[in-house]
Amino acid sequence: MYNAPIIDKLLKLNRQDIVSFHVPGHKNGRIYDKILYEKFKDVLYKLDTTEIPGTDNLHDAKEIIMESQRGASEVFESEETFFLVNGSTSGIYSMIMASTSPGDKILVDRNCHQSVINASILGELVPIYMYPDVDEKRGIAMGVSPDEIETQLKRHSDIEAVVLTYPTYYGVACNLKKIEKIVHKYDKILLVDEAHGAHLGLSGDLPPTALSCGADAVVQSAHKTLPSFTQSSMLHIQGDRIDRDKLKFMLRMHQSSSPSYLLLSSLDFAVMVYETEGRQLMKALLENIRNFRQKAKAIGGIDVMETDSVGNKKIASMDITRIYIGFENIIGYELEQKLRKDFNIQMELSNRYGVLGVTSIANTAQDFDKLLGALDRISGDMKGRKIKQLRGPAFKNGPAFENIEQVFTPREALYRDRQKIPFEKSQGYVSREYIIPYPPGIPLIMPGERINDEIIQKVIYVINNGGKILGLNDSSCRWIEVIKN
Repeated sequence: MYNAPIIDKLLKLNRQDIVSFHVPGHKNGRIYDKILYEKFKDVLYKLDTTEIPGTDNLHDAKEIIMESQRGASEVFESEETFFLVNGSTSGIYSMIMASTSPGDKILVDRNCHQSVINASILGELVPIYMYPDVDEKRGIAMGVSPDEIETQLKRHSDIEAVVLTYPTYYGVACNLKKIEKIVHKYDKILLVDEAHGAHLGLSGDLPPTALSCGADAVVQSAHKTLPSFTQSSMLHIQGDRIDRDKLKFMLRMHQSSSPSYLLLSSLDFAVMVYETEGRQLMKALLENIRNFRQKAKAIGGIDVMETDSVGNKKIASMDITRIYIGFENIIGYELEQKLRKDFNIQMELSNRYGVLGVTSIANTAQDFDKLLGALDRISGDMKGRKIKQLRGPAFKNGPAFENIEQVFTPREALYRDRQKIPFEKSQGYVSREYIIPYPPGIPLIMPGERINDEIIQKVIYVINNGGKILGLNDSSCRWIEVIKN
């Protein structure tokens, strides 16, 4: 007898009432209890419908969807806004491919979301990479500099678009205003993956929005920090550098022909909350975060990332709603597990050095009190404990990537004949896979790049010191797919 395992597990997790410092931004639906709108939560399942008279059509919006998107455009101060039901990935695909033609070059940050590289595969583009600095203490990728962007635009005059991550997963924001002036001085298109910044416009204490900095197109994951459902996002456009008709075609191509009205409804709700209650809720959230940070300083051995890095390592500002926490005597992976197992608190992610919490306007003061109490307990339990520190070549700034040779574009690599070989014997071969050490999450190798001995030694070092390698089909990292010679 079929027992609906997904439903059963989700119901079990819901009954546990886990304290959420992870996405989605509605925090287990709590925001729907805070803000009651026409019993929206109670009748949600009845709203699952299709394109019938009265419900409009996302791909030819003329009625309620058009009205809602126009409202979102006014609230987020764009010229035009499009709702996305296939996640920010569909928006990234669409804005990049609407701005380019096959064979074009795009300038991207090396720690970009994988969808940016996938867009280069789909669009037959040539990615040119910029490398961020790394916070060696925490293993976190930091910002990219305006000067480096200008250098690359001078070196590659045929670049069509610049694609930037702003802010990063950890809340790091580059100097986007200065970058915008440089990009547009060279008559290029500025595309911004603002997946982690849909909430930025709710307070002057947060980094400026990408739209206010002058970006031509911006993708936001409303579900990450605002109260919409997972997979619902928005694409904002301004200016005349992007062909709107081409963009709309790309959106139709990259999104479902049967868009979910539950996702559309949740975007409608998120925009309403943003406009009517957002600033007040954000003010309360920031006050809770400040109180938490102040009290956390008294906990022994703790490291809570502050804004002291602003002005260094190419950082213009920080999103303080992101909370990165580490201890000198417990590795981050273990800290994440202890918080969940012993205190019913789930963080967003961990690396060897610490854990990351993603907060939103749905978090309460009680959430932060529980986290503070848990950290205090853990500090006491771990007192006097020593752990092996992970430091070394995989995380040092400097010329780590200067010798990487791009033999093929990611698309060319995808369609070449392949073979699987032992990773330790892969020197000189061209990779068909990603090699991403975590931390800091910056790819050492992209598909189409040649593996050298330095890369092999870095990967071995990371594994031997408790780090993780992402991107390989073989999670043990013993084998790698390469292009046949």
